[in-house]
Amino acid sequence: MPGEIVGILLAAGQGSRFGSDKLLHSLPDGTPLAVAAARNLCLACNRVIAILRPGSDFLAGLLSAAGCETVICPDAESGMGYSLAAGVKASPSAAGWLVALADMPFIAPASHQAVAASLRAGASLAAGAYQGRRGHPVGFAGRWFEQLAALTGDQGGKSILEAHRQELTLCPVDDPGVLRDIDRPADLSDGLT
Repeated sequence: MPGEIVGILLAAGQGSRFGSDKLLHSLPDGTPLAVAAARNLCLACNRVIAILRPGSDFLAGLLSAAGCETVICPDAESGMGYSLAAGVKASPSAAGWLVALADMPFIAPASHQAVAASLRAGASLAAGAYQGRRGHPVGFAGRWFEQLAALTGDQGGKSILEAHRQELTLCPVDDPGVLRDIDRPADLSDGLT
């Protein structure tokens, strides 16, 4: 449906610091980390596209079952920019994109919804913020299509955010999950639940 806010779940990273495939790592309730992130994002967006690296068939099946469309990004190992561009190109008629990371399973659905609501209200750029610190997800209005679709390398949308700070709307949320990404196994038990 044209005009919708599309969720983009970036799930194509290598996760090399974790020591195993972190996106398949089970949380205490048995849910794989990436599936938890996907479910929370799906509660805020009618359409969610998960971007995966080649060879991620098992994860693709799990994310499809969680309600995501899946897109394989052949250049994923060259950087997050390629993955984000692939998601945007797969949804060119979107009114905006809510970009979330698959290694951030503790973002509450309400935090995703707050950023999506900010985009719907006319924000050009939006992001969740906890205690004044910018976190995730990050929202981009449709006007950023050309710049997002042209991304390469490992910067993702950071270059756009830095160049247009004055357009960024922070969405304060009472959710430390917007700052909590999982890079190492110890990050799962750091007490920020």
